[in-house]
Amino acid sequence: MIPSDAFRESLALFFEPIAPFLADGDVSEIMINGCEEIWVERRGVLSLTDAAFPSREALDAALTNVAQFEGRPFDAAHPILEAHLPDGSRLEAVIPPLAAGGPAVAIRRFSRAALTTEQLLKGGSLSPDAAGFLARVVAARKNILVSGGTGSGKTSLLAALSRFVPDGERIVVIEDTRELKLQKRHVVYLTARAADERGRGQVAIRDLLRATLRLRPDRIVVGEVRGAEAIDLVQAMTTGHGGSMTTVHASSPVGALRRLETMALMDDTGLPLKALRAQIASAVDLVVQVARVSSGHRLVTAVGHVRGLTPQGDYAVCDLFSRGRGGPLERARRADKAKGAQA
Repeated sequence: MIPSDAFRESLALFFEPIAPFLADGDVSEIMINGCEEIWVERRGVLSLTDAAFPSREALDAALTNVAQFEGRPFDAAHPILEAHLPDGSRLEAVIPPLAAGGPAVAIRRFSRAALTTEQLLKGGSLSPDAAGFLARVVAARKNILVSGGTGSGKTSLLAALSRFVPDGERIVVIEDTRELKLQKRHVVYLTARAADERGRGQVAIRDLLRATLRLRPDRIVVGEVRGAEAIDLVQAMTTGHGGSMTTVHASSPVGALRRLETMALMDDTGLPLKALRAQIASAVDLVVQVARVSSGHRLVTAVGHVRGLTPQGDYAVCDLFSRGRGGPLERARRADKAKGAQA
């Protein structure tokens, strides 16, 4: 493994073609499609740059340098690399034969400054009414699921909501990649670990979640639920860990609950679907839906209250706030039917 200081120096050399983008605070993503095509995302908008690596070998050398620092195998037999740069940026790379046009690389950069609700209000992502409501439900220890697509701002919103957690509470954050920056003093950050080249040493999110239950958390925050750990989080939410939060990839509040259900079914406990749905409906109080629109802006599009199950056994979700056709986020007409969400 390369020493940290030497890695920083070698990285500056190998990644010289994209150095300006790595230094640009407005760049949130750098995408490399082969050695000659580099795209960047600024404020949610993609643009093609004039930058390029001098050759395929130069790009291969840069990626090999990162893999060596992380101690990960990266070759034709192991053509996918998940790694981090010294500034915390997350790098994902896929090389031939899986990537037909040459190495495909995406570098997700994270802002050093935590997003605030004031910024969300100023940018139109939230309305004052909805922001006030979310502040109250977070303080009231409601369990919240933030739902949206890739790059929609789920993690940033989750961090912003943490501001409303009362001081003095102990929060344990579990992630597979360190991204969250909670705006509170008493936070314990736990990060999962992938297996080494021999398949040893893996520590999954599920392992950390089970350990967290013995670390005396007041709240549990899982950066993103992706697998069978969903059932452990649902059970934690229903057994005294109110105020827990997580994110999930889905396009609607009901879809988010179904996605959580699908992942929970990956567990081998054999829990009947009806019982699982009842647990999820009991565990999750609110679903906050976010989306990235064509302009590049990331918006909260709906806040749904999970009321339980319908007579047919599906999830009953009432929109408390909704945004219609790109308009402002406003109280939904049916909000008066779900006043219990604020209780």
